[in-house]
Amino acid sequence: MFELTDEQKEIRKLARDFAKNEIIPVAAEYDQKAEIPWPVIQKAFGIGLWNLNIPEKYDGQGLDHFTEALVYEELAYGCLGVFGAFGGNSLALTPLLISGTDEQKDRFLPAFVESARLAAFALTEPNAGSDASAISTRARKVGNEYILDGSKCFITHGGIADLHIVFASTDKSRGIKGLTAFLVPAGTPGLSMGKKEDKMGDRASHIAEVLLEDVRVPVANRLGNEGEGFKIAMRTLDVTRPAIAAAAVGVAQRAVDEAVSYAKQRVQFGKPIAEHQAIQFMLADMVMAVMASRALVWQAAAKIDSGRVDSMLSATAKCVASDTAMKVTVECLQIFGGYGYMKEYPMEKLVRDAKITQIYEGTNQIQRQIVANLLLK
Repeated sequence: MFELTDEQKEIRKLARDFAKNEIIPVAAEYDQKAEIPWPVIQKAFGIGLWNLNIPEKYDGQGLDHFTEALVYEELAYGCLGVFGAFGGNSLALTPLLISGTDEQKDRFLPAFVESARLAAFALTEPNAGSDASAISTRARKVGNEYILDGSKCFITHGGIADLHIVFASTDKSRGIKGLTAFLVPAGTPGLSMGKKEDKMGDRASHIAEVLLEDVRVPVANRLGNEGEGFKIAMRTLDVTRPAIAAAAVGVAQRAVDEAVSYAKQRVQFGKPIAEHQAIQFMLADMVMAVMASRALVWQAAAKIDSGRVDSMLSATAKCVASDTAMKVTVECLQIFGGYGYMKEYPMEKLVRDAKITQIYEGTNQIQRQIVANLLLK
């Protein structure tokens, strides 16, 4: 049984109040403009809700994964797109945290606690989404440098980040065993932003191409050894998938709360629709699914904090929670009827936002493959 500490209750309340007062009032505006909500990020930075996974040694919050999941559920409850900036940074800095040397951490992490900066996890390519072995970005070693050439797509904070973690092939003949990870700071010649994506949902999150043309990176900026990039990426995703799952739970919970409120007010056939058994059963099924998803997220995050990262549990939490978010938001929109389809109400945005949780950080088909492979071992 999970029992929250007083500190966890306080930070969850801080995040909940922040979502209510700072995110929800502007969520529709930034969704419409498809812009990063910098004023919101600056306020979050000011009260300690930014870069939650940076250790206290570097003056970061140093939160455990369980507490981080509590915060991310609340932020995504406010807006998944706004959460994207928080989650994107957590994802991008995790490879450095788990595989970086002390020298690399000392060199790159302090800047992220001095001001609200962005980081990017640059793995996906136009022809290499779920199949990392198809990555075509190359890294050629010349003396004490690597020269990177290629392009990445669908990258959170792509091209505008202060630090990109780029995955490239140092030996194409070895497939995924030839992938290597590199730390590429902003301002490195040859690194630029390509097309910024115009997305269906998650619109307050910046997603863009990253172009690499003769990008020179010193050997000192290589994460781990040559050929360890895929292992670093997979270890990263095992750790960060519960955060995405927590965000999906936040979206689903927001949808249920909106539907419950609407059902109590909407009168049909002489009484609020909440008094009709058909609506009650819909709400009951949805809230049970949300509660079950949250329990999985908490279990997966707690397992990571215990030092026993469970790939199957992380994949399951992400898959179940995001499938729940999609199903629940669609059902909640149905309760709103025609009003739910209108932008005046929050439901159509929640449906648009929920869909991406089934896709990013590994599609749910990939999560099922991970679970099946581990099961059959």
